[in-house]
Amino acid sequence: MRRLIPLMAIAVAIAALFAAGASGAGSTTVSTRSKHELGRFLVNSKSVTLYLFEKDTKNKSNCFGACAQNWPPLMAHGKLVAKGGVKSSHLGTIKRGSGRQVTYFGHPLYTFVLDAKKPGSTKGQDFLAFGAKWYVVGTNGKKIDHS
Repeated sequence: MRRLIPLMAIAVAIAALFAAGASGAGSTTVSTRSKHELGRFLVNSKSVTLYLFEKDTKNKSNCFGACAQNWPPLMAHGKLVAKGGVKSSHLGTIKRGSGRQVTYFGHPLYTFVLDAKKPGSTKGQDFLAFGAKWYVVGTNGKKIDHS
């Protein structure tokens, strides 16, 4: 009976590891989505649109406090995963508080609170807030601006 307890503990631990891996835990995915008027743009693992903030500079965020509450930074959790035309070589991170914010071509990436409930929504496109405009990000790392 003594041998069964350690074996059961090992089996439970292994099952937990497989469950974590299957759910995508330990990684942050950046992928793409298409919308007729905007073309192909970046989204997170839940298909929520990713934006760049024109007030940011390369590898430096200028969105904090109320700005970050409305435009939550895409934070890195584990390995960065690129899918659907996103180049992994252009993904990176910058230090943000006690974590790391994901960048693409050096642009810090954000979501927008009004997009959170509807994957693919682009309510933040060409939006002026917190001193500059916000734009969806194309696979080439540039803002998509059709205005």
